[in-house]
Amino acid sequence: MAASDLSVTPLPLILGPFDPSGASNLPIDAVICSHLGAHAGSVATAIHVQDTAGVETIQRLAPDLIDDQARCLLEDMAIGALKIGPQYDPETISVLAQITADYSTLPLVLQLTSPPSVPDLEDLDGEETVSALLELLAPQALVAVVDAGLLERWAGQGLLSASGADSPVAALHDFGISHVLCSNAALGNDLNGLSFHSRDLPSRRWPWPAPSVRVSDIEGLLATIMTCLLAQGQEPAQAAQQAVTLATPMLARHFHPGMGQRILRHTSP
Repeated sequence: MAASDLSVTPLPLILGPFDPSGASNLPIDAVICSHLGAHAGSVATAIHVQDTAGVETIQRLAPDLIDDQARCLLEDMAIGALKIGPQYDPETISVLAQITADYSTLPLVLQLTSPPSVPDLEDLDGEETVSALLELLAPQALVAVVDAGLLERWAGQGLLSASGADSPVAALHDFGISHVLCSNAALGNDLNGLSFHSRDLPSRRWPWPAPSVRVSDIEGLLATIMTCLLAQGQEPAQAAQQAVTLATPMLARHFHPGMGQRILRHTSP
């Protein structure tokens, strides 16, 4: 690929589940990247059976298949940054950790979530999956994007106690994550918004418009935008500020394609 092509076409790589409704994760991440001028490579780690109302079943893909597909793209394309979306089992997380360790020079954005309650995951311990995320992937992540309420819940369950930190965000720093972007963070006076925390630096906070309707995957949207910006060579603090600016108007564009919730519209106006 010519150098001029690389200068105008950032190449993020998104690793996460495939959502056939297009509301979250793959393939909508590729659409978001395209709208930001980037070309996303995609590695599916699981396939959902779902509609706009919710997830019915999840088919996890074989770790060997995930490993082969990721390495094919990483060895072929000048990938500029990685995003890892929701993951559901320690074995998959272990494989992803091996991949990211082998490509440790690439900035990694980690979207932290808890596994959903579906029959396919009943044989797994959700807390073990979260622990695997924190122990194997967090140390390699440059940025984590997470709901502040989820962090508080993990702290209450003792999942962050290994760090001995005095706050959930500080615990993520202790696990190795340099920068944390929290959604639904308390800004005071019953106002929630976004907060960005860099290790040993003052935090930054932004108001965040409460969606007038329920929409999917706000953390995924922010994580994808940040991955594109990091692939362009931006620094994390700059990328966080621009991600807020870019994501805010996207919340105003949504539609109702089925019988479930409304989803964000990422097509052209």
